Amino acid sequence: MTVTAIDRELRPHASGAGMDRVITRRRLPRWVLASAGAIGIGGAALGLYAVAPRADSQQVERAKLQISPVTSGIFEDFLPLRARVTPLVTVYLDSVEGGRVEKVLVEDGATVAKGQLLAVLSNPELQLSFLARQTEVTQQLNSMRSQELALEQSRLRNARDLAEADLGLQRAERDLDRQAPLAQRGFIAGRAFDETRDNLGYQRRRRALIAQTMASDDRLQTSQLAELRRAAGSIQASLAYARASLEGLNLRAPVAGTLSSFSIQVGQSMGRSERLGQIDSPGRNKLIADVDEFYLGRVQLGQHGTVSINGRDVGVRVTKLYPQVKNGQFQIDLQFDAAEPAGLQRGQTLQAKVTLGDAKPARLIPNGAFYNDTGGNWVFVVTADGGAAVKRAVRLGRRNADYIEVLDGLDPGERVLTSPYTGFADKNRLDLSN
Repeated sequence: MTVTAIDRELRPHASGAGMDRVITRRRLPRWVLASAGAIGIGGAALGLYAVAPRADSQQVERAKLQISPVTSGIFEDFLPLRARVTPLVTVYLDSVEGGRVEKVLVEDGATVAKGQLLAVLSNPELQLSFLARQTEVTQQLNSMRSQELALEQSRLRNARDLAEADLGLQRAERDLDRQAPLAQRGFIAGRAFDETRDNLGYQRRRRALIAQTMASDDRLQTSQLAELRRAAGSIQASLAYARASLEGLNLRAPVAGTLSSFSIQVGQSMGRSERLGQIDSPGRNKLIADVDEFYLGRVQLGQHGTVSINGRDVGVRVTKLYPQVKNGQFQIDLQFDAAEPAGLQRGQTLQAKVTLGDAKPARLIPNGAFYNDTGGNWVFVVTADGGAAVKRAVRLGRRNADYIEVLDGLDPGERVLTSPYTGFADKNRLDLSN
């Protein structure tokens, strides 16, 4: 291009036709921008989801877990227990009325015979009360005896009156029989004969009235005597009870056996119904064991078991259940099937085992602390690659100290977590890290 041409191009046109032109920008369609934004947001969300932890999963170190396989075997349905030796029969000694200890005649741990005097107590208030009661009873009994005497005297008077009436009636009948033929012949005046006949009628009525009175009195006296005798028996019984309470100050052994927990001292004051000691049956013991409340419905009377004594198993049976649950446990009594082994000491602890059912083939998993967290309703099952453990619903059956019976949900060869599930029981998946 020549200089003249260039100059002409740069020189502004007089008409303004040579000014710069406005260039219009071309924008992308809105739908393209919206699609790109959505794609970006979705990609960011996927990225965050990939790197963020899942709410229903948790990463756990494999070394902190116990992984156990599901196996097939024979399930032995037994319950292991720790049992302690206690006396078969224990009779407690209580202070019935209370009082002050005056004498102690035996020592704790002694072997006593039935009726043997163990200690003597004193209670002045009780003794004065007994004397007052004895005086009152004596007065009441004397009053009753006076009433009985009066009734007896009344009965005797009635009997005497009846005898006199019989005698008068006999005389009147005899007089009438004697005078009747004489009156017919005119030797006795009619007025005298009429008086004799009237006397006979009177004697008959008098005798009948006395007999009726006597019968009525006999019925009343019989009833009164019965009431008096019952009242006397009740009074005598109350006096005997008061005497027994007083005699209770002399503490005697109710049964023969070994005296224990008997630590009272002379001069000590004992309250009413206070425990003084106990007498244990000699040479006869039983076992008491604490059982988890889970087995409350499965332990039954008569179930058999064994107890290990000096390396030898001895047969026992369940003889009593105590259904009261305390601290998650209840108690049972066990007694020996045969003669009691020698050398047992009160308080001794023994290892026992109670059989709950027959041994049967079953799928088994080791018994572990996980059961307390799941109740046997689900477990964490390790995946085939071993990288995770997934929650799975299962149905578990009987348990013993070593194994749990699998009823449904697990197959032999699978692996489950049997350690405690504390900290991740609410998760559905565990990622296992080395």
